Amino acid sequence: MKFSIKLARFFCVCLLTLGSISVVQAEDNSCQQIGETHIWISPLNPKVDKQIKIMAVSTDGLVSELALIDNQGQRIPLRSHRRGGPPWSLVAELAGVNEGHYRVEAGRNGKLIACHSLLIGESGAQKKEERAKTWNLATEAFYSAWIEGLFGAPPEENLHFPSLEPVLRNDERNFLHNYLSLNEDHNLPLTPDCADLPYTLRAYFAWKIGLPISFRACGRGSAKAPPQCGAATIITEFTHGISSQAGFRKISRQLVNTVHSGSLRTGLENESTDLYPIPVSRETLWPGTVYADSYGHVLVLVEWVPQIEGHPGILMAVDAQPDNSVARKRVWEGTMLFTNNESAGPGFKAFRPLGPTPSGGLRLFSNDELIDHPDFTPFSLEQGQLSADNFYAKVAKLISPAGLEPKQAYEAMLDALIEQIETRVTSVDNGETYFRKYSGSIILMPSGTAIFQTIGPWEDYSTPSRDMRMIIAINVLNGLPEKIVRYPELFVLKDQSPEEAKAEIEQYHARRIHEHSIRYTRTDGSPWELSIAKVLARKPAYEMAYNPNDCPEIRWGAQPGTEEYSTCRRQAPAAQRAKMEQYRIWFREARRPAP
Repeated sequence: MKFSIKLARFFCVCLLTLGSISVVQAEDNSCQQIGETHIWISPLNPKVDKQIKIMAVSTDGLVSELALIDNQGQRIPLRSHRRGGPPWSLVAELAGVNEGHYRVEAGRNGKLIACHSLLIGESGAQKKEERAKTWNLATEAFYSAWIEGLFGAPPEENLHFPSLEPVLRNDERNFLHNYLSLNEDHNLPLTPDCADLPYTLRAYFAWKIGLPISFRACGRGSAKAPPQCGAATIITEFTHGISSQAGFRKISRQLVNTVHSGSLRTGLENESTDLYPIPVSRETLWPGTVYADSYGHVLVLVEWVPQIEGHPGILMAVDAQPDNSVARKRVWEGTMLFTNNESAGPGFKAFRPLGPTPSGGLRLFSNDELIDHPDFTPFSLEQGQLSADNFYAKVAKLISPAGLEPKQAYEAMLDALIEQIETRVTSVDNGETYFRKYSGSIILMPSGTAIFQTIGPWEDYSTPSRDMRMIIAINVLNGLPEKIVRYPELFVLKDQSPEEAKAEIEQYHARRIHEHSIRYTRTDGSPWELSIAKVLARKPAYEMAYNPNDCPEIRWGAQPGTEEYSTCRRQAPAAQRAKMEQYRIWFREARRPAP
């Protein structure tokens, strides 16, 4: 790595002459990108007077400045926005740039670390920019930085979208928007659900950049064995030239019709998989990393917010729901369920990369090859050796390395729980939208474990998985005082004993849950406010509150005979309620059964 950095700097230190012919024109190869920092330009082939976006991505340290050099040697510093670390990125925009030869330079503390030749206009002489075609350290880092920018927002902002479509169509968020200059994002239909989301993001990026992808058809597994997968389907169409939207849509449909939650719950040691387990460290958990839990829910990491004095660190992720909504949320015990069992291989995972064969084809890397490959996140069985408590403790330490005082830990958990509850408000509202459109209809309810994974309106509007996670999140918040006593090493107690800290947090909890509230919409359209204290007190009601055939009042735990319940006009059929009573034990014990 050190040798390659020196080479990059040697090739990139290319001073312009003062004459009429620039070095940028004379030596196109002077800016070969072979170090740990790469510069990416969007669109692929910039045009005069069109917006141009620039992203410098580094894997060995922050990028502190970007500058544009014209063919007269004039240096123009660019206003830029910094993200991440690792990988580190710096993003800038250009507008109204004239035709000509330019060079983009990235620097760190006044030293040049990367440059990129940029030719704008001159259609008769313009050199077409080559696309990547190969997954390597540079493209993996670019993918990570792209994901972080796609879902970036202040931590306090509640980032929620009806689907992935408006995210990718947002020119400010999506660095690759109209990257191919084909207006290819216009009316692009992308509505992935939970398991489809990471695959769809990966495929979209590959389409734009010119990279291969692969996926497998997998089973669902059983109570005694994780899912098994068949041979990989390797897609190389994107590497052969610029593909149209129609070409991407065809492959995207093939992809989402093949993958499901079992594709991500494969055994940790299995090699016939789309994803493989990685170490739990700050250096390996880049944005774009996938988290798959034992029960089929999937998160995609999108941003680390560092811990600063007085404020805990935050790890952000996004997920998609069966109704196709996409939301950003905090990673914590309430959203990231971890349990090692025989039915799944849970944890943080990376997409298994593709490499060339001697005959010019492509193959997937084995686990052994990925243990210490310089371009890819290492393969590791570490997570399979951790208990749930040790796993959560390790992740918490990564998020807030300096530790948290008990009240800080409590506030972080309370904020995350409220975030989950507010997201559930949207899910229940989506069900009401369906019933306003199809008044008097009844959504069929599947039997057994199929309530968690099926197709049709039940999948779109029921909330069994979300409600189970909310119940678990309530348990985690309520259990914080006892956790302080059991694991005092996880907290900054100062002069307090664990027992004193526990008593203080119990009193603090009793007060704070009355100081926050949420609002949901009743059947008649009127808002109803619930304190967090009431939401928590109604936890038993959420064991049977996931059925969209019930009115929202029932789904939020309102009791018959109360003013809150008086607007309810719909209830699930008796046969469905009997099923829910039978399955109630799963929710009471917060234990989702294996498929």
